[in-house]
Amino acid sequence: MSDFYDDYADALAAYLRTGDEASLAVGHDLGRRALGERRSVLEIIENHFRLVQRVLPDEQPDPATALHFLLQALAAVDVATRGFLDGTARYEQQRARADTLADRDEFRSALVNSLQEGFFVADQTGTVVEMNDAFAEITGYGPDGMPYRMPHPWVDDEADADARWSQLRVDGGVTAETPIRHRDGHRKYVVVAVNEVKAQDPDRHAYVGTIRDITSAHAATERERAVARLATAVSVAKSVDEVLSIMLAQCRIRLDARRLMVAIWQKDDGDPTVHVAGDPHVPSWQELDPDWRRTFEDARDWLPLTVTPVGAAPSAGTTRGFVAVLSGARDVVWCLEHNAARRVSAEDRHLVTALVGHLSLAMQHVRQFENSRKTSLTLQRSMLAPSALLPGFAVRYEPAVQPLEIGGDFYDVLELPGHRIGIVVGDCVGRGLPAAAVMGQLRASARALLLTGAEPATVLTQLDAVAALIPDAFCTTVFVAIVDTDAGMVRYSNAGHVPPVLTAGPSARELLTDGRSVPLAVQCDDPRPQAARPLAARSTLLIYTDGLVERRTIAIDNQIDLVAGLVADNADLPVETVADIVLSTLAPEQGYDDDVAIVIYRHAHAHAPLVIDTPADARQLTDIRHRLSAWLATIGVTEERSADIVLVVNEACSNCVEHAYRGRDRDRMCIQATERDANVVVSVSDSGSWKKPPADPGTRGRGLPLIHAVSDDVTLEGTEEGTTIAMTFRLSDGPQP
Repeated sequence: MSDFYDDYADALAAYLRTGDEASLAVGHDLGRRALGERRSVLEIIENHFRLVQRVLPDEQPDPATALHFLLQALAAVDVATRGFLDGTARYEQQRARADTLADRDEFRSALVNSLQEGFFVADQTGTVVEMNDAFAEITGYGPDGMPYRMPHPWVDDEADADARWSQLRVDGGVTAETPIRHRDGHRKYVVVAVNEVKAQDPDRHAYVGTIRDITSAHAATERERAVARLATAVSVAKSVDEVLSIMLAQCRIRLDARRLMVAIWQKDDGDPTVHVAGDPHVPSWQELDPDWRRTFEDARDWLPLTVTPVGAAPSAGTTRGFVAVLSGARDVVWCLEHNAARRVSAEDRHLVTALVGHLSLAMQHVRQFENSRKTSLTLQRSMLAPSALLPGFAVRYEPAVQPLEIGGDFYDVLELPGHRIGIVVGDCVGRGLPAAAVMGQLRASARALLLTGAEPATVLTQLDAVAALIPDAFCTTVFVAIVDTDAGMVRYSNAGHVPPVLTAGPSARELLTDGRSVPLAVQCDDPRPQAARPLAARSTLLIYTDGLVERRTIAIDNQIDLVAGLVADNADLPVETVADIVLSTLAPEQGYDDDVAIVIYRHAHAHAPLVIDTPADARQLTDIRHRLSAWLATIGVTEERSADIVLVVNEACSNCVEHAYRGRDRDRMCIQATERDANVVVSVSDSGSWKKPPADPGTRGRGLPLIHAVSDDVTLEGTEEGTTIAMTFRLSDGPQP
């Protein structure tokens, strides 16, 4: 310290002597030195006055000059002091500002977190960098996991999210309603509104948005829509299975439904009938999972229409499905099964409850309808031909009117004396119960007239008088035919009906347009005409109503040609198969909009024999079996009997191949099959001689015993020209179409 003040005393003395600027500058340097050595200003002033009054009295200093030196020394200290004071002031000012900003940030955070809507901030890449508590609650993803980069973990549909992001980049703002997936896995619906905050630097743009939970409102809307769709759809349902299929469509996505099941108990208290929509399907009560059987049985003690979650852990909100009793008698129990055990929300329960209410009404409607349909169909079938048809016939009836499924088309096949068969096909005007009532009266009258031995034209003439007495029978079209099976002839008369088709093979087909006149009860002075056609072997006659061929957008002649082609092209198939082909091929996409009745007759007499002349080679046996099997099918032999015949004929042909030409060049063999009086006779001939079986055949030589065992009669004849084995097979029940 003494060094500074000594230097100060020397510099002050020098300035008092000289008074020049150089000495004064030394004082300024001393002031800067004092600032560096952190000298007290008060000490510097005290030291200065002590020097002036005591240390330098001999110099007789001028007080003003000495003071000027002191001020020059203190100038540097003054500058530093003012800088410090300014800095201190600025510090206090910045500190106060920081405190204000902290309070403002805290207030802003509290304000944002108090919002009921979710709030978030995203950078220019879409990464969420800030959110409030409501956003975390809605999505299940909190601030701890930030930043959340795209695609965001709560996005349910990435493709939709990418499209929204692209729209936001172009438009600068977007508002959309979209589903999201909560962190716990359940789906929510939200409304998201996002706007762009632009900065001077494009790379510093940001996006702010809000998210609002509308799951409850969306669920209520969807519930109303689902209930409306279900109520509309089930109002026209005709069966329990159809009702379940309709309801499954409403529940498959919203409730993750795997299948719906209904168990219906009858009055006899036996096993209930099970109806299932979805997978896996179970056809009966016994094949249902035991856990579900117990659930169904327990549910019969519950209150009707009370939806109850079952399985998994209902107390924890996780269920395997829902069960409800749909009837007051507790004889109908319904179940919805999830694809997997899942949590269900209050909205899910409300939806199931609403659907079950409509399902209960639909089930009552369907059960009443099924009882009515059963009654009406019983009446309808009783008025149509008996189910046991004559050989060679196939019939089909396809009603179009809902819901009772009855109409005015009718048919009849009636066995008459003298190897004759009467056929009637008619079409009454109108549909439903009124047309069915007219149909029943006309059909009964036609049957009675045929039993009197009347010819087809006479039957129609008498039906004119009957139709005139029956309300709504006017303009009924009827085709009446009598088939003479022995003579191979069909006689017919047509009262305004569509022309039948008669075919005798793919290239021989015609429409029976003769014998045609006006419909019933239409005034006409001319007598009813009648026509006849011979029936060739294997010829097919198809009689049908106009519902089969009439279409609003297709000419009826084209449809009739199509029917004729189908019958001709399938002349080798059984008539039952031909009937199915005709109905399935002509059926419109939405089903027939008019009743359809068809009768097909295959003239079964004088079947052409089957002749196969082929080399006696084992490689020909497969072709022989196939051709014989096809021929047996065309004459109506049952599959079981046909298999027996093919087996023994194959054995006879094998014997011919193996034994008939011992050591000689292969010759030929001939197979002939004919039908004689409900018997099939098959002969296998060759030009060789069969080897006698050894005394001990061992494992071989079983052919002839097999042939004798299966055939009803066997004749084996050997001559110099060759060997012939003839086998007779009796068709005990006659040909079975």
